[in-house]
Amino acid sequence: MVNTPNRAEPEVRTPGGQRSGRPRDSRIDVAVPSAVMEILNEGGYGRLTLEAVAARAGTSKPALRRRWRSRQHLVVDTLASAIGTTPTPDTGCTHCDLIAGIGTLSQAFTHTVGRRVLPALVADLADDPELESEFLEKFFHVRRASTAEALRRGIHRGDIRGDADIDLLLDMLASTTYYRVLFGHLPVTAALAEDVVEVVLAGVATDRWRSRHGGPEGA
Repeated sequence: MVNTPNRAEPEVRTPGGQRSGRPRDSRIDVAVPSAVMEILNEGGYGRLTLEAVAARAGTSKPALRRRWRSRQHLVVDTLASAIGTTPTPDTGCTHCDLIAGIGTLSQAFTHTVGRRVLPALVADLADDPELESEFLEKFFHVRRASTAEALRRGIHRGDIRGDADIDLLLDMLASTTYYRVLFGHLPVTAALAEDVVEVVLAGVATDRWRSRHGGPEGA
């Protein structure tokens, strides 16, 4: 059932009586991401239009245009809010933190939306530097920075070698999920995050970590 768009957006005046523009409708901020995810799961990236989103969310295309420059920008915002940029937790256990952090990415992309959206969105990023910058700033770098902090905590705890290349480890931890989503050659399974973290840590863990977690000494 489609809600009737709320087109009456009264102007707000400052104490001095000056117009400050139309107020931001918080209902739209909730309804739109939900509508976008529904449409993406049903028809994929290619079938998503601002008109379809407006109808599903019970708003208008001009209201969407006031918030997002294009449907691509709307999708980027939706990925950030729906898939999430929750910080990698600090549980006191290095491999537990990493599994939890990478696991949120795997969980998000086990849904249809991952395969139907990410490849096409990445293609659009290549032709739109502003969109690419927004994607990196709102989604990619936020998650990456959080996982980087978890790796540094691991170094401080003595679980990961001090000379470990943080940027390389970040690429290795996340790339398997992205690779499988982009090419679809293998599934993104519930156990993928744990498997990847165990393999990566096997290369950079200290003897201290290995002794506590049953890994081969000096491997």
